[in-house]
Amino acid sequence: MASTSSSSVPFGRVLTAMVTPFAADGGLDLDGAQRLATELVDAGNSGLVVNGTTGEAPTTTDAEKAALVRAVLEAVGDRARIIAGVGGYDTAHTVAQAAAMREIGAHALLAVTPYYNKPPQEGVARHFTAVADATELPVVLYDIPGRTGTPIETETLLRLAEHPRIVAVKDAKGDLGASSRVMAETDLAYYSGEDVLNLPLAAIGSVGCMSVVSHLVSAELVSLYDAYFGGDVAKARDIHRMLLPVYTGVFRTQGVITIKAALRALGRPAGPVRLPQVDLDEAGTATLRTDLAAAGIAI
Repeated sequence: MASTSSSSVPFGRVLTAMVTPFAADGGLDLDGAQRLATELVDAGNSGLVVNGTTGEAPTTTDAEKAALVRAVLEAVGDRARIIAGVGGYDTAHTVAQAAAMREIGAHALLAVTPYYNKPPQEGVARHFTAVADATELPVVLYDIPGRTGTPIETETLLRLAEHPRIVAVKDAKGDLGASSRVMAETDLAYYSGEDVLNLPLAAIGSVGCMSVVSHLVSAELVSLYDAYFGGDVAKARDIHRMLLPVYTGVFRTQGVITIKAALRALGRPAGPVRLPQVDLDEAGTATLRTDLAAAGIAI
């Protein structure tokens, strides 16, 4: 079994899958990244995921990824766990990314399922094992078949849970039955990777979330988990329901598009998205403004 106990919370409760701020010319805005990271930790985040999906990792170079992790570590690495995203369709490159993130000082790795080439489950297992063997860092498996085209099947997760450095799962599969079984039979710490399921996943055993909407509602998510794990399920349910318009608004399109639009409107670091993503248009921004207003958020 994995080395963390089923009751452990290895990275805290609420972590933000952080956007990568870009300057108007499309380059990295490292000062903006440091300001945003500081804002998020001040708002209650126990950790940040850098170079993930919301960080537009498929569009950034290895050098940019390294610079971003260094900057965020410098800003908040003494106050929060910094989890570096790694992954792609090439295991050797992913292993090299993992080693680079260790050298920089990342606290953990978020390793996404290889995408595009649809490996069989044996290949998935060997890929994640190679990543976990590459460094001494704890590894979070990122199970998001809607993007990668390949789920981490239940039997594969049970097998990977035996690795001492594979300690957690960011679960964006949307299969509560499958997730229930893995949580019941392993010590893997589950984090919700699908915001609308933050509370439902907690009800079956998850320990927290790696969230997109937390760019806007970190404090509310902290309160949701404090209430739920403190025994006030009704309060947690009420917060969940209050946040439903936020979940709807942010995920009407790709989350990074809407979150960056909201951050720009609030004067916070974000900048544009990189192609093939496109910035939210005026009509989309108006809809987002209406959605967020239903939860009391003005942009």
